[in-house]
Amino acid sequence: MSDTKLVSFNPLEQFVLLAKSAKGAAAVELVKQALEAPGVYVFGELLDMPNITELQTDQFQPYYNLLKLFAFGTYRQYLENSSSLPELTVFQQQKLRHLTIVTLSETNKCIPYEVLVQQLDMKNLRELEDLVIEAIYGDVIHGKLDQRNGRLEVDFAIGRDAQVNDIGQIIQTLNDWCEACDAILGAVETQVMNANCAKEKHIRHRVAIEDEVLNIKKTLKSQIQESDDISLTGETRNEILGDKGKKLAKGKGLKANVPNKFWNKS
Repeated sequence: MSDTKLVSFNPLEQFVLLAKSAKGAAAVELVKQALEAPGVYVFGELLDMPNITELQTDQFQPYYNLLKLFAFGTYRQYLENSSSLPELTVFQQQKLRHLTIVTLSETNKCIPYEVLVQQLDMKNLRELEDLVIEAIYGDVIHGKLDQRNGRLEVDFAIGRDAQVNDIGQIIQTLNDWCEACDAILGAVETQVMNANCAKEKHIRHRVAIEDEVLNIKKTLKSQIQESDDISLTGETRNEILGDKGKKLAKGKGLKANVPNKFWNKS
């Protein structure tokens, strides 16, 4: 059987490779394509490419800022700075809104509809729900719409690019996670010890019961044996007495049947 090799596909990789040779207007066109590409939701590697970094020093800076916004920002931030940024296509608007949902889910797994409508600049709840359903089917998030309580419940969300100033928070989150794991591990070990103690106690209790049952059986067996011996002794005595009685009775009967040899003379 031949070994099967699993190759992970990074949809951004092709743009990173092209960025090695793209400069100026070509680099701008590459940024547009990356923002428009389905399945591309992280842009950190592309931002770090030298030819892309050069865009922030010339007339193409708005496109660099737009790429940076897709990497770290939200749709609300785009609206607040739209005058200095390129206009988004319909697809880019939806992608940035999806990324905004991901950012909102980092701090709240149950996001009220009111927050989503305000942050995503949606006209009505129908448009909002269609957008969320699209994000769920695109595996950007996993969750469900709670129409009764008017909120989005997020179970999973993709990871976004991390900024340098996010590293401290990431480290703190990992430390908190490690402490929580240690606490859970300690609780599990305690439960295991308690379970082992309970098991040993149960085994000792079972052995004691088995010993007690064995002793009772021995006692009952001894009592039955003694009772049988007494009964046997009584039966033997009765048999002996019965034989003697029969012999005595037989003897008397013989004496009674012997004819009188002497006749009385009248």
